[in-house]
Amino acid sequence: MDIDVGAHLKAVRQMYGLSQRELAKRTGVTNGLISLIEQNRVSPSVSSLKKVLDGIPMALADFFTFDPAGKPQVFFTKEELTDIGSGAVELRLVGSRLAKRSMSVLHERYRAHADTGADMLTHAGEEGGVVVRGRIELTVGGETRTLGPGDAYYFASVMPHRFRNITREECEIISASSPPTF
Repeated sequence: MDIDVGAHLKAVRQMYGLSQRELAKRTGVTNGLISLIEQNRVSPSVSSLKKVLDGIPMALADFFTFDPAGKPQVFFTKEELTDIGSGAVELRLVGSRLAKRSMSVLHERYRAHADTGADMLTHAGEEGGVVVRGRIELTVGGETRTLGPGDAYYFASVMPHRFRNITREECEIISASSPPTF
């Protein structure tokens, strides 16, 4: 497969909203070099191309499989949110099919008396969220708090944590975690 490296680089740079000058500044090369590559007047070595792509950031494999005619999906209907929960806990993941996500965004629903399980959860990263409706008991480390609509949380996910709906009403939360846990 032949690829127009110059057109590809220009499309990727523009998709990320970067000028040639800004990309050059991020990568430590001249904006003249970026321009020459985009005009296909210079064929960059693999290491030079990788250096330029690190300023976006984009992996070489992603660069060569990127479809400049196609646009990444930005909007999602509720039917497109993949439920990765189980039982009485519904966890609808936004953008589940997007490659190289750097965060997980969830629309969470806990039925009456539902919880994330008897074991405390731990994983790398951070997470935060806002209770939209109902009440949730959240335990982080040794501290437990009941949160209601408008209340929020944010913590390092390496701290043992657990979510429990201790009421007879459904609880709804919008949350995010980084790096993605799902």
